[in-house]
Amino acid sequence: MRNDIKLLDYLAVRRSVPAFQMREPGPDRSELESILSLAVRVPDHGKLAPWRFIVYRGEERARIGEELLKMAVEKNPDLSEEMIEVERSRFTRAPVVIAVVSTAAPHFKIPEWEQVMSVGAVCLNLLMAANAHGYVSNWLSEWFAFDERAHPLLGIKPGEKVAGFIHIGSTDFPIVERPRPALADVVSWQGGED
Repeated sequence: MRNDIKLLDYLAVRRSVPAFQMREPGPDRSELESILSLAVRVPDHGKLAPWRFIVYRGEERARIGEELLKMAVEKNPDLSEEMIEVERSRFTRAPVVIAVVSTAAPHFKIPEWEQVMSVGAVCLNLLMAANAHGYVSNWLSEWFAFDERAHPLLGIKPGEKVAGFIHIGSTDFPIVERPRPALADVVSWQGGED
């Protein structure tokens, strides 16, 4: 594989866009199938595919938002008007939301940790595949990823875990860089003389 300058250029500026800054259009079904086909091209020891996707589109997003709002108010009856709107709009901020669901489980040969890392790789590939199709994206977890009472509403089965909700859409906002770690803070070198 030769140096792919376009890919290097993209990786040098890859950036998530906040979901609340997204708008229509989002990818249509054909584009989503292409995006998902690229997303699954990740390391997957044992070819287990320890993940699956749930795609939320259209009016279903608003219905889910209303149900999540009810759960949020049950947990915290004193929610401010601002937070009520935040809860209501969790699934309508972006035109498409995709749950990445981890089905990682104990296996006689493949460590569960390796399966979980494959799930994370799918999430990142999904972000990049959406970007490659001309859309912005963001990987969020949200409180309902960890609240099993919300799982039936979201299509999450018992024993599964939510790796994240990938929001995909378009934006008019400028994409602003954020601070990144200095390599000296996160890299250790062993061997080599250069």
